[in-house]
Amino acid sequence: MEGYRNSAAREPTDTGASQALAIVPPDSSSLDPLRPLLASADGYVHDARAQNTRTAYANAWAAFERWTAEKGLVALPATSATVALYLAHLADDGRKVAGIGLALVAISQRHRLAGKESPSKGAAVQETFKGIRRRLGVAQQAKRPLLVADLKAMTAALPGSLLGVRDRALLTLGFAGAFRRSELVALDVTDVSFTADGLEVALRRSKTDQEGTGRKVGIPYGSLRSTCPVRALRAWLEAAVITKGPVFRSVNRWSGVGERLSDKAVALVVKRHAATIGLDAAKFAGHSLRAGLATSAARAGKSERAIMNQTGHRSVTMVRRYIRDASLFSDNAAAGIGL
Repeated sequence: MEGYRNSAAREPTDTGASQALAIVPPDSSSLDPLRPLLASADGYVHDARAQNTRTAYANAWAAFERWTAEKGLVALPATSATVALYLAHLADDGRKVAGIGLALVAISQRHRLAGKESPSKGAAVQETFKGIRRRLGVAQQAKRPLLVADLKAMTAALPGSLLGVRDRALLTLGFAGAFRRSELVALDVTDVSFTADGLEVALRRSKTDQEGTGRKVGIPYGSLRSTCPVRALRAWLEAAVITKGPVFRSVNRWSGVGERLSDKAVALVVKRHAATIGLDAAKFAGHSLRAGLATSAARAGKSERAIMNQTGHRSVTMVRRYIRDASLFSDNAAAGIGL
């Protein structure tokens, strides 16, 4: 591809279209023989990132384009001064540091794909973003973990309807497997195998495994029938008469089983049942299941290795945060010293 000029073939849209790479030869007459390879290369660029990531970058770039158009500035190529002003605009508009950082990455990536030097390398951008981080802080407002006691209370309050059967399976399997919501809704019947020891779940792809290496997660039988993920999943599949295709599906008011659940639906399920037992739904989301298993396992004295095997974390940094949070009071230097 050396000797060719890179330019943007498609504009990103709010629907998540790829920020694709078009390779345009200097001599347009030589383009026709290369069209199949150009299309292939374009497709590989599209698949370089997960759909959610592509959508987030596309939306961020579209917002930057709208802002520059309103201000009479150039979006591509943008100057470092333009990007610095945009970051200041986002900060003044109440955007969080993580969102501002995503916008910066999207702008940088769009320039790279267009063969332009990234304006984010400029001192004006670097210093502006550094100041924003210092002023706003970088600590994320994480959702609360759903602990074992919370899970027991939720499952005890579930109705005996088909929707209740599904939500029991969703909550207990999501918790026991420490699954991300995207991993849960991606499961097909062929990905789960019932064994004498419990359940084997094959994750074909995940957030940290975009190339699809895959891994297996073991789900043991629970000590209580009401919170046993193995029994709950079997009950759901049998009640919904699901023998192939997506495991978790929508259920309408007439108990009709529909299509595959979206990942957002998982968060809504958690929030709804958190509210049912008197918890603040705003503090819980789909990640609360994953964080809940890690935190509960840490409180129970499970090793870092055991927790990482279940969660799929590649680094101990995040796992140790769960362990630290879980031991705030159980291993507290201010406790038991005669205060």
